[in-house]
Amino acid sequence: MKRVVITGMAIASPLGSTLKTAYNRLQLLENCIKKDDKLDEYENLYTKLCARVEGFKIPDNFTRKVTRTMGPVSVLSCATVQDALIDAGLINDSIIQNGDTAVCYGSSSGSLDAIIDFYSFCIEKKFRSLNSGSYIKMMPQTTAVNISLLFKTTGRLVTTSTACTSGSMAIGNGYELIKNGVQKIAITGGAEEMHVSHIGVFDTLYATSTKNSTPKLTPSPFDKDRDGLVIGEGAGTLILEEYEHAKARGAKIYAEVIGFATNTDGTHITNPNSETMAKVMEESLKSASLTKNEIGYINAHGTGTISGDIAESKATEKILGCNIPVSTIKSYTGHTLGACGAIEAILSIEMMNNNWFCPNLNLVNLDENCAPLNYITNSGINKEAEFIISNNFAFGGINTSLIFKRV
Repeated sequence: MKRVVITGMAIASPLGSTLKTAYNRLQLLENCIKKDDKLDEYENLYTKLCARVEGFKIPDNFTRKVTRTMGPVSVLSCATVQDALIDAGLINDSIIQNGDTAVCYGSSSGSLDAIIDFYSFCIEKKFRSLNSGSYIKMMPQTTAVNISLLFKTTGRLVTTSTACTSGSMAIGNGYELIKNGVQKIAITGGAEEMHVSHIGVFDTLYATSTKNSTPKLTPSPFDKDRDGLVIGEGAGTLILEEYEHAKARGAKIYAEVIGFATNTDGTHITNPNSETMAKVMEESLKSASLTKNEIGYINAHGTGTISGDIAESKATEKILGCNIPVSTIKSYTGHTLGACGAIEAILSIEMMNNNWFCPNLNLVNLDENCAPLNYITNSGINKEAEFIISNNFAFGGINTSLIFKRV
């Protein structure tokens, strides 16, 4: 089996669109949630809150010809991939195009405006907004395909449209491809664009926060007064590389991926199953050959929903106990859906490498129904950690757990 390391990372998020900016913003201990007056236009939409990407600029080389098959989600993806390849020192390396590089990438869906264009065509029976790039923008594999086309990869392509585990599943798939000697490099990550339909989906489930007049006080994962999630947007890209290859070219290494597991609940499409959530953490530990006592930090999924927080916390207690420090980055960025697994992995690794872990924002009074975990509060903690775990859970009962080792 091959060792797998991370040699490039890039981010576009509500916290910022460079790794340094996002990490520094995280340390300010203030969330990115804002009331969006544009949402007032939608009748019977209860939430007016969201978290948009900050500081993102479309790269100069992304000409109209380049972006003709890209909706916003693919632009975010391709831009962070370009930055991550530059960060890894691989942007002009022949290995990207010679078949040794995989693309493992996902989002919850394709670009929603393109989907609406097809819907309008079906209803009005008129070609109006459709063009040759419309389907590519719409299709669920749009991020992975556009990445492959832009950077001319010829290796494996694995698309992960697995809702809120799209990013983490992509990292796990890339890890397994390299670990098993199938590929030497994997471009991995996830993305999501902001669209009112994403907000509407969760609003119809009564899962969104309606603290519209106090956006800084929500979301509040694990708190007894939490009232739901807030939708965010963004993208995160991690370049995975076979260790010996990275070592031979003198690449900088952010961390090593040493564990991954995924499973499905098999019970309900939206209600989480604590037993299978616990099982995925157990299997991740097993794949990394670690015990719970070796984990130094838990990055929780922590959406701020009533049932989700309870199920996750109890699953965490069952497998990892109540002593390991735990926090959720969603209390800062909102729920970035298909991007969250990648964004949270990137920021967790950055925290690990800086010996500081962020607190849970807005966690004032723990819900008595949540397990009594070691939730980080106040100003965060200074701590050295050799191993950290990052968990994500998605609609459809799709669960993932990743373990990273400090290098």
